[in-house]
Amino acid sequence: MDRFAAIDFETANWQRTSVCAVGVVVMDGGEVEERFYSLICPAPNYYSRKNTQIHGLTRADTDDAPAFPTVWREIAPMVKDIPLVAHNSMFDEGCLKAVFALYEMSYPDYRFYCTYRLSRKFFKGLENYQLHTVSAHCGYDLTNHHHALADAEAAAVIMQEILRQSPGF
Repeated sequence: MDRFAAIDFETANWQRTSVCAVGVVVMDGGEVEERFYSLICPAPNYYSRKNTQIHGLTRADTDDAPAFPTVWREIAPMVKDIPLVAHNSMFDEGCLKAVFALYEMSYPDYRFYCTYRLSRKFFKGLENYQLHTVSAHCGYDLTNHHHALADAEAAAVIMQEILRQSPGF
């Protein structure tokens, strides 16, 4: 797998449709081809205290942000026909499917790889397999954890290390 896109969503509340930020890092042959970050006006547009404590975003940050379909029109050409990678892909894929359904958009059946699950297979003996732990093991300093672009970059670094260890992947 020479080319892939690492993706990360942050949500405003417990609902998967409430994506409020997205980060995408497109990798090609081990090099960053493209980076993308955007705030998104979530649906529904309210923030739980817990989510704000995690990522620091509030309604004031995203009230004037574009809706998901507008943001995805920029991302779609970047990720067309390539696999998507996320740490705990069940969450990010779930968010993506939920907002596609909410806005009645046709879902392109993206193929996801989960760096969390793959890390458990390739990196034995880590204290845990949280994003900051695994990315540090792979040499990435995730000082801005829960910023969607930083988390996408961390997932990209992890996937690159997995691909380095398993060239036939």
